[in-house]
Amino acid sequence: MTALVLIETEQGKIRQASRSALTAARSFGEVDLLVIGDGAEAASKLKDVRKVLHVTNLKHPLAEPTAALLAQLAPHYSHIVAASSAVGKNILPRAAGLLEVQPISDVISIIDDNTFIRPIYAGNALATVQSGDNIKLLTVRGSNFDATEYGEADAPIEAIEAPEDHKNVRFIRVELSQSDRPELEAAQIIISGGKGLKDAANFDRLLAPIADKLGAAIGASRAAVDAGFAPNEMQVGQTGKVVAPELYIAVGLSGAIQHLAGMKDSRVIVAVNMDPEAPIFKVADYGIVGDLFEILPALEKAL
Repeated sequence: MTALVLIETEQGKIRQASRSALTAARSFGEVDLLVIGDGAEAASKLKDVRKVLHVTNLKHPLAEPTAALLAQLAPHYSHIVAASSAVGKNILPRAAGLLEVQPISDVISIIDDNTFIRPIYAGNALATVQSGDNIKLLTVRGSNFDATEYGEADAPIEAIEAPEDHKNVRFIRVELSQSDRPELEAAQIIISGGKGLKDAANFDRLLAPIADKLGAAIGASRAAVDAGFAPNEMQVGQTGKVVAPELYIAVGLSGAIQHLAGMKDSRVIVAVNMDPEAPIFKVADYGIVGDLFEILPALEKAL
């Protein structure tokens, strides 16, 4: 069996979630990579890759042409795998529709070539699902699979083209936040803020110095993102990014079920909240009931 992995890149670098998807795909046998835009050279250096398919007529993974390309390539593969990211969730269901197969999303464990485990009910239960489709399309959660490392040998790169019959779709622009902090989905330490921080100025003023001292990424609850405290890419939760760091510090967020679904697998959870009945304390290993505007400056000073 051979699997195809849709690789996501950012400024020519392979995203951690895609390297985790590669690890998952190796369970099925040999693995090819599909790279759109920059990043083919970097992808070719990943371990245990048979070859890299480099799409030369697309600069960005637009959903319509990429899904059509996956449908064209599908007969050559037993499995098509992508990260459970905004890109993967946008493209793979479209490809599945073209192939008339059932996509399997948010896979956290692979039992065999046909059987997978995925969370349901906002992560409160796990479902074991089995697919009878000839071609399986899955998105996998990067936090549940180790990221594939880079090797010494380079896999061959083959240039291909995506279908060009999607003229009604065009790329406009991408806005990337510039930061020296680790990628949210790959960070070992995350400090996240909620609406308890009251405004965007406090969000940055109180969280950034602690994140910089700990080498941590910064996350946010959906309520904080909706209120404009933080950009969408910082959102942690069922409709944001799913993370599982060594340490997760939750500040000023209540712990709504959709947020817990995105971070409850963290190894150690520390919560700071004024409300002793906040749901976040039910999953926290350590909790501080108090005023975050006093606690966070004290924590920064102690660090």
